[in-house]
Amino acid sequence: MTKTYERLQKCLECVRQVTDFVPRIGLVLGSGLGDYASQISVEATLDYHDIEGFPVSTVPGHAGRFIFGTVADVPVVCMQGRVHYYEGYTMEDVVLPIRLMKMMGADILMLTNAAGGVNETYNAGDFMMITDQISSFVPSPLAGPNAEELGERFPDMSEIYDRQLKERIRAAADRLGISLREGVYLQASGPNFESPAEIRFFSGIGADAVGMSTAVEAIAARHAGMRVGGISLISNPAAGLSKTPLTHEEVQEAADMASHKFSQLISSVIKEIGGIN
Repeated sequence: MTKTYERLQKCLECVRQVTDFVPRIGLVLGSGLGDYASQISVEATLDYHDIEGFPVSTVPGHAGRFIFGTVADVPVVCMQGRVHYYEGYTMEDVVLPIRLMKMMGADILMLTNAAGGVNETYNAGDFMMITDQISSFVPSPLAGPNAEELGERFPDMSEIYDRQLKERIRAAADRLGISLREGVYLQASGPNFESPAEIRFFSGIGADAVGMSTAVEAIAARHAGMRVGGISLISNPAAGLSKTPLTHEEVQEAADMASHKFSQLISSVIKEIGGIN
């Protein structure tokens, strides 16, 4: 048994001491969805602090707990607060929650985040369905000894974001009358925001939005055989495209303003994808 898998089993034991809930969907709540718990028929909660060997979120606005329950009768487990590489954690730590949700029973992963708009046609408050990603600027979460119990050494990443899930996400947005952009998400390491020259570079290699999470989580999920969907809230124009200096407070404020619509969209998405075989 690999050390990674042994660690995950200990985490799962801690979860099972609290609940035997089996989710269908794992949901990572990014900025703008911190209060999404109010949309969930909650059956149990578990603070990250109470899971042996589990990384704890240190970012303002990230509560740091799992929420187990149902949305539109679909069983979900939500991460209310994620762990970031820039907090000083290893990549194994960063993706451990994703792998744990898989071990809980989730076979679909929905990723959300707040991101900077690299595409000059994007505006603050837009929603972007992630169609592909660029993770070349952060370490791979699969580096090091492979956890054979989770997946193969060299997993294919030609379709990280599931085609059928993308169709359902479009349908969910259409049903609500929400305009949905589609684009490529790029993960940078953070915690500093990017320079204008970096944003021009990211645009040149095909990125539409940039943030400090998500891509490595998607890689770990695909490695473990999960189907992945993703939505970014464009919280601000990226560096060089904005007339004012970027701040975390600005990102959080924009996310809070869009939170109600974001919550509606996520609930609609869950209803759409909950019955997928």
